[in-house]
Amino acid sequence: MAIVAPFRALRFNPRKLERLEDVVTPPYDIIDEKNQAAFQARNPYNMIYLDISKSPGKGDNSEERYSSARNYFTRWQEEKILIRDDAPAIYLYYIDFTLPSGIRLTRKGLVALVGLAEFSEGTVKPHEETFATVTADRLRLMDTCQAQFSQIFSLYAEEGAGIISTLEKGLPDKPLYEVRDADGGKHSIWAIVDEEILARVQLLFRDKSVYIADGHLRYSTALQYRKQLQQKQGELPTESPYNFTMMYLCPMEDPGLTVLPTHRLVTLPADVIPGLHAMDELAGMMAGAFALEEIKGGAREILVAEVLARMDDRLAEGKKDRTMFGLYHAAEDRCFLLTLKEDAMQNRALSHRPPALRDLDVVILSDLVLGDILGLDHERSEHENLVRYFADPDEALDVAVKESIKNENAMPLLFLMNNTKVLQVKRVADENLIMPHKSTYFYPKILTGLLLNKLNPDERIVLK
Repeated sequence: MAIVAPFRALRFNPRKLERLEDVVTPPYDIIDEKNQAAFQARNPYNMIYLDISKSPGKGDNSEERYSSARNYFTRWQEEKILIRDDAPAIYLYYIDFTLPSGIRLTRKGLVALVGLAEFSEGTVKPHEETFATVTADRLRLMDTCQAQFSQIFSLYAEEGAGIISTLEKGLPDKPLYEVRDADGGKHSIWAIVDEEILARVQLLFRDKSVYIADGHLRYSTALQYRKQLQQKQGELPTESPYNFTMMYLCPMEDPGLTVLPTHRLVTLPADVIPGLHAMDELAGMMAGAFALEEIKGGAREILVAEVLARMDDRLAEGKKDRTMFGLYHAAEDRCFLLTLKEDAMQNRALSHRPPALRDLDVVILSDLVLGDILGLDHERSEHENLVRYFADPDEALDVAVKESIKNENAMPLLFLMNNTKVLQVKRVADENLIMPHKSTYFYPKILTGLLLNKLNPDERIVLK
């Protein structure tokens, strides 16, 4: 099954930098143009100069964009800003963090190389779909720089294997470094180099599958790049670095593994349902499939907080036997708790879906509410950016209110969601199914720049 191997990571030299916080970034795909500029201004050695953002802009697909990243990468190695470890290692990567609720947790994982496998082989399992047109940017960056700049966030089932505890037996006294993220979380990295421990861990992974949590695009890019090389050079040696990709692997059983909900702000254009102007009309359309309970008695922030609290309470009481989510109508400042009726699962929009997907709140919203009740076409939603995604409900609320004031011809609707469970992700992946876009938000994000994987065609990966 999964082939896991140690590697010689390329990483920032702490002796050359005053603050590592100034050079690391979140994953590139959540960095907008404003944050991109802020990272560029923070430090001339910031990772944004290498793992260039996907944000559109002038010259975004120009050769200069990629050659510039390569030139920085080469120069930083020459200046010893980036140094490479002497011995192959598997790296323990722990994050101490605080949830929005105030609960403090630690998530334990490891960083290693994982052998590439086509999704059809069942060793590496996705839960989201990727498209070749989207991977072209990452493919070009990898080819130009000959490196993997960020890890793919993946999961595996420990099932008593004790992989993390095995690695901890070789834990050095001090980490390579500790870095704080923007939310105050502490990211700590240790290099485990004991050959017996590494061999044991490689053996323990041999009967396991790997589930991609975050980074489907990067994994598909690695697959495409390998295929591209095979077409040019023929079959690659088993130990070729191009047969591997860098992953952060976290046990599904880890108590610190956290999935936050991703809320949806839907901008309903006036032409989708002509004549629909009021929340009462919208409630009438939804009443056939949902029981609507209006939340009253407070400012908008109070209303949203209250509906989220009621969702949490029903989850804690074990009463979430049916889908429920919140709805805030910004133009009228009204908020509702929606609970799916028992017979709604027989709706034509849902009846064809496998049980593993019908069990997901995000599928109910996408297929039943947006598609069937509101008649919002999926392709149009993507093309016109009619659905936006937010992990922070306060940010989503602020955008919804501003949108309602700015655009009188549209109806911004904020849907407040429950989180998708890890076991739901596993079930969907095991059944070779695909979740809707942005179904999961694993928190906290792993940082880009802590460990890099340099691709050298003359090197060979150490396998046991």
